[in-house]
Amino acid sequence: MRVIVGITGGIAAYKAPMLVRLLKKAGHEVQCVATEHALQFVTPLTLETVSGNRLYSDLFAPANDHTTEHISLKDWGDIMIVAPATANIIGKLTSGIGDDALSTLLLAFSRKPLYVCPAMNTQMWECPSVQRNVEFLRSMGVHIIGPAEGDLACGTQGAGRMVEPETIMECLSSDLSSPAKTELLKGQRILVTAGPTYERIDSVRFIGNYSSGKMGFALATALAEQGAEVELVTGPTALKIDHPHIHRTDVESAREMYTAATELFPQCCAAILSAAVADYRPESTADHKLKKNGNEGMTLTLVQNPDILATLGKMKTQEQKLIGFALETDNELANAKSKLERKNLDFIVLNSLRDKGAGFGVDTNRVTIISKDGKELTTPLLSKQEVAEQIVRHCLVGVGK
Repeated sequence: MRVIVGITGGIAAYKAPMLVRLLKKAGHEVQCVATEHALQFVTPLTLETVSGNRLYSDLFAPANDHTTEHISLKDWGDIMIVAPATANIIGKLTSGIGDDALSTLLLAFSRKPLYVCPAMNTQMWECPSVQRNVEFLRSMGVHIIGPAEGDLACGTQGAGRMVEPETIMECLSSDLSSPAKTELLKGQRILVTAGPTYERIDSVRFIGNYSSGKMGFALATALAEQGAEVELVTGPTALKIDHPHIHRTDVESAREMYTAATELFPQCCAAILSAAVADYRPESTADHKLKKNGNEGMTLTLVQNPDILATLGKMKTQEQKLIGFALETDNELANAKSKLERKNLDFIVLNSLRDKGAGFGVDTNRVTIISKDGKELTTPLLSKQEVAEQIVRHCLVGVGK
């Protein structure tokens, strides 16, 4: 694979040579493109030595192989990553500004995988205009990796650190291995649950939650792109999905989802249960709209719904894999590990509502994947599609073979 590494003028530029070395060690060709300010932090000689190719940093340098180097490089590269990406380069890409070697190349690099790794001071990262620019790039299909939280060069702590090169490599792996991507789960049938459940009170009211179904739909897409035949069982959602390898079953209540999941699971080699299923439902349901009738209040008696995850855990054979989700607000790791053991899971994916940008309704997520042997993998803040790809790759690649 031919990889272009863009480097901008932030202190995190010192990590770029290590990223290049990891890419080279994995067998990829690398071409570095740096801004003028990036070269205040890392030298051209270093980048050319680790990449094995001449550095491109001057749009009009006489030594350029082509007068339109930004176009020829675009044609050469299969994938591009900017690490670190300053607020300046993010703003240029968002606004369509090309005034140096890297920014012009970024504008030309369309219809190919593009990754951006933000790195800046926390206050800059939290600036509304920067956040607007990042969200715009996400909407255009640009993959945003990070930033991570921790100690910053300015002496403060917070979000803004460039994620480590090893983490970047993990995030890139699906695109770096794309030639074989669609064969990894070919012929495997996998169950996915998604969205909320609605538990009816009367003909117009229900008990529900804020789940949008985005994570589950992203998982279904990621599995289908790996060649799997996906059985998607979803609660009420406005999301649409159209893929020849995804069969969608719409349900409303927890009991309906339980029926669908338990019927489908024996025919599947694995299941990922990401739906936010109601633990309780009203004991009785009215077939008409309940009126106030002057009453000061209403008392609802709730009864427990069947536990889909625990039931599949009991049904699971040695050849099947079962992945659950845990959405926690406190004692996150302890609660997730307890759920993993109690429900006989192979993996559990921990979401914390305390993580900014994660949870219900948003397009991003940050998760910790915990295996039954105690190993943990924590992702940076990524799009839900990228998180889904990491879950599939980490938990299911090779299943059933």
